[in-house]
Amino acid sequence: MDPVFVDFATRPAELSNAVVRQHRCVVAPSYVVVASGGHLDVDFMVPDGAEITEAVLRMSVLGVAAPIDVTVNGEPLAKNFLLPGAEGPDTVREYVLTVPGTALRPGANVLAIHNADAEAEADADAERGGDGVLRLRTLMVDSAEHDGRARRGSGHDTGERSGWVFTTERRRLGGAAWQPAAELRFLLDRSETHDVAGEREPVTRLAWRGTTGTESSVAFYSDLSGFHGHFRDADGSLGELRGTLTGRMPHTGAAAGTTVRHFTTEEAHDGVWSPAGRLRLLLDDGGAPVERVTWSDRHGAATSLSLLTAAVVGQAPVSGERRDITDLVSQVWASEEFAEFGEVAKNLVKPHSKWLAHEQDPELSFTFDLPVAVSAYSLTSANDAPDRDPAVWVLEGSADGRDWTRLDSREGESFHGRYQTKEFALARAEAHRHYRLRITANRGADETQLNAVRFFDGGAESAAPGDCDFVGYRQDAGAEPVGYRGTRIPAPVSGADKESGADTGELLAVDFSDTARNLQDAARLLEQLTRYLRP
Repeated sequence: MDPVFVDFATRPAELSNAVVRQHRCVVAPSYVVVASGGHLDVDFMVPDGAEITEAVLRMSVLGVAAPIDVTVNGEPLAKNFLLPGAEGPDTVREYVLTVPGTALRPGANVLAIHNADAEAEADADAERGGDGVLRLRTLMVDSAEHDGRARRGSGHDTGERSGWVFTTERRRLGGAAWQPAAELRFLLDRSETHDVAGEREPVTRLAWRGTTGTESSVAFYSDLSGFHGHFRDADGSLGELRGTLTGRMPHTGAAAGTTVRHFTTEEAHDGVWSPAGRLRLLLDDGGAPVERVTWSDRHGAATSLSLLTAAVVGQAPVSGERRDITDLVSQVWASEEFAEFGEVAKNLVKPHSKWLAHEQDPELSFTFDLPVAVSAYSLTSANDAPDRDPAVWVLEGSADGRDWTRLDSREGESFHGRYQTKEFALARAEAHRHYRLRITANRGADETQLNAVRFFDGGAESAAPGDCDFVGYRQDAGAEPVGYRGTRIPAPVSGADKESGADTGELLAVDFSDTARNLQDAARLLEQLTRYLRP
C-alpha cells in the first residue's frame, strides 16, 4: 500500500494518500485539536491485491492527551486508550499502534480517532495536567514491512527533515510601528545521535550573531507558530523582533541562496573526544552569514557553537594574483530583463550569453554564498547596439542586502568593440556578501545590455574546512557541560529512490523512469478517486 501521511504542523496541511474529515475539531497553527466527543476521520486507499499482514499507526501528539478510541473500518484498535503522560504541556511524543492486516480492505479505508473524554473523567484529566483535548501534529500509517517509508517520503525521517520559514518584523527602540524585515529560515537536526528521542525536542530559544556583528535572540511560542525577541544591529541600534510561521522549506533545505551545512560531531567526556552523530544546520535571516548560534530545547538542554566562516578579507590587488570568483555567485537579480528572449540577468555569470533591460538606468545585484572581498571586477559589452553599453555606474557592497557601501564609481566609460572586456580595480577590498551595480546612464539607447560581469579577489585563500569547523559546548538539563565540536562534510546527494535499486549514475534513465512513474501514479490516483466517489 501507499503510505498514509498527514502533517498538521504545516499550513496548508501536508497529505499523502489521505482525505481528512472532522467533527468537533479546531485547526491550530501547528496542530489540530480534537475536542471532547469529537473525532478525526482519515480516508485512505489500499490497492487491489495488496497483501498486508500488519500495518503500523504512528501519532505525534503535543502535551497531555485525553483518552482516545481508534478504529479502522469500524474494527477497534484501541478503546479508551490513555496516552502516557507527557513531561509538560509543550512536549511532543510519538505513539505507535498495530493495525492487523484483517482490518484493512481493498479500496477505500477509514481510520477514525475519537476523543473519548467524558465529564466523569474531567477530574482525572485535571490531575494529569490535561484539559480534555487531543492535540495531533502528525499521523502515519504504513505496512509493517515498510514502516518508516512515510517519514522518508514526506521529509520527516532523520536524514530529510525540512526547515521552518518565518516572516519577520522589526521595531526599533522608541519606534511606534513594526516594519517588515527579511524572512528567517531555520533548520536544526541532531536526530542522528546517541540520544535520538532527546534530540527531537523542539527548540524554545534561539540566538545568533552575524559576521558583521549583528545579534538577535528570540523565544518561540509553544506550538512553534511564531516567536518574539530582540536585535542589535552592527551600528549598535536596538529593537524588537517578531515572526510568524509561514511554512517549511523544501526538503532539500536550500532556497533563495541558502545552504544547509552538514557536520559530523564529537563530544568531550573526561577529556576524551567521542563521536556524537551528525548535525544539519541552517540559519539565514537575510543578512550576513552566522558565526555564532545558541539554542535550548524544552527539556532544558542548551548548545552553543562558534562557526568557522569563509569570509575573505582581501588586500589591495597585486598584478598577476587575481582569481576569478564569479562561480561563487549563487543568485543574480535585475530591476529589468528581457525574459521573452531569454536575455536575463543570470546570463551575466554564464559564458556565451547576454542580458538586456528595457531601461537606461537598470540595477543588478549579485549574491555570494559567503562574504568575499572583491578586489576587481570586469564588464563585457554585448553583441550589438553600442548605444546600449553602460557609460555611468556605481558598484556597491553590502553584508545584509539592506545597507550599502560605495566601492567604485565610473563616468564617461565606453567600449570600443563588441565583446570587449574592461576590468576595473577597487582601491580597497572589503568582504561583502551582496554586490550591486547601479547603472545610471548608457550611451543613449532606451535599452541597456551586457554580455558578462566577472568578479575577482586579491589572491588570498579563503578559510577552508579542516579538522574542526565549529567549536562549542552542550549541556543537558541537570548535567555538567561538555565540549562539542564538528567537522563539515559534503551534503548527501539525492538520486533515485533508494529502495528501487536504480543506478544513480544513469541520470537520463532515472529522469525518464521518474516521469513514467509519476504518470502511472497520477492515472492510478484518478482511478481510485473515481471508484471512491462512485455511488
